[in-house]
Amino acid sequence: MSLASRVANIWKVEELRKRLLFTLAVLFVYRVGCGITAPGVDRQVIAEVMSGGAGFLGLLSLVSGGGLDNLSIFTLGIGPYITASIVLQVATPLVPMLGRLQKEGEGGRRKLNQFTRYGTIVFAIVQGAAMAFYLQGLTGTNGRPVVPDEVKGVGFVTLTVLTLVAGTAFVMWLGERISESGIGNGSSMIIFSGIVVRIPSAAINQFRTGGEEAAPLAMLALVVLMLATVALITFVERGQLRIPIQYAKRVVGRKEIEGGTSHLPLKVNTAGVVPPIFASSALVFPGMIGSAIPFIKQFSDGLLQNVWLYNTLYVLGIIGFTFFYLSLAFDADDMADNLKKQGGYVPGIRPGKATAEYLDLVLGRLSFGGALYLSAICVLPSVLSRTFGIPYQFGGTALLIVVGVALDTVQQIEGYMISRQYEGFAGARGPRIRGRRIDTPVDSGTPVVPG
Repeated sequence: MSLASRVANIWKVEELRKRLLFTLAVLFVYRVGCGITAPGVDRQVIAEVMSGGAGFLGLLSLVSGGGLDNLSIFTLGIGPYITASIVLQVATPLVPMLGRLQKEGEGGRRKLNQFTRYGTIVFAIVQGAAMAFYLQGLTGTNGRPVVPDEVKGVGFVTLTVLTLVAGTAFVMWLGERISESGIGNGSSMIIFSGIVVRIPSAAINQFRTGGEEAAPLAMLALVVLMLATVALITFVERGQLRIPIQYAKRVVGRKEIEGGTSHLPLKVNTAGVVPPIFASSALVFPGMIGSAIPFIKQFSDGLLQNVWLYNTLYVLGIIGFTFFYLSLAFDADDMADNLKKQGGYVPGIRPGKATAEYLDLVLGRLSFGGALYLSAICVLPSVLSRTFGIPYQFGGTALLIVVGVALDTVQQIEGYMISRQYEGFAGARGPRIRGRRIDTPVDSGTPVVPG
């Protein structure tokens, strides 16, 4: 069956069709809101400032889904929600009360979601206040202030905080509606939409700027590199190491349960885009407070100008945050205990402590490779721009998010289609064999990365 026929099959599933249309409608509402500039801000001046797209503002524009391009009411976007989600994920293994809630099923999950919403509002207030003070000292390329002098003051700060917090709460609500009634993860889809709408202009700028400075062969090489980058991300993001699991025959009550085989899937990039976001935040944080402390501003400016030092620290930060995140999110001892209770074991490895040590070793090696892959993708744009003098805009965290969200969305769509016996994009159909056991993977317990 051709790809066009498979895409046409999407609209034959009523539930899937409704979910897709609902998702598109919500994203349309979000994009309309991104066009409404916050009160008291000069829209033209902030557009000039954002045309550089570097440093703290560039990172915030990424996680806000493009809401910062004209300082819209959705400037903070889903960023505070992502921050609150990550902080809660990191704190859950460390705080006993959160750990108990996580094990309480649906009721505990609702309480954790409520804590995430409260944390989102707190982070939105802090970031909104920081943004308001930061904007009052920001000027465009021609010296015009982003916030006119007659507007500056307590009134502007208060109104900006209220506007940005309300915008974040609304965006969080939109994301939750997508997760419940649409397709894909809501927060990820919002960021995805903000990045995708800027791809055409980025592509035009890429070839317009590159065409003036580079030979046709160099531009052709860039096109090949773009496609190769997307292919590499797709290959690695779908890559898994499947550890075989053998189950012994056991008796439960009066029933005898037959043994079988399964596998424990470990993703190459288990931590997702969390390490690059954390590493970027740590490097641009001095710039956020630099306006108030002169020597910190001087250090931050020097760091941003020294590309090789910045990239070196960036890579080390990605590797460090990868292992830090995994140490909190993946409990090898708990996984080994669960396998032992279920009568499962890794062939050639003793159950219990030996299995936990084996899983730690395997995941550590796998995660180191994943961290190097993340580092290569994230520093690729600056290295190419520095080496060849041609702006390269297709790489980094934005591309990781786009490809990752696209893959997850396609898999979810295929799940709906296969469950109703329609052929998916990969040409697979739902299982038709009766009376035959189909091996299923064991849940690895790997974290779901928000956004």
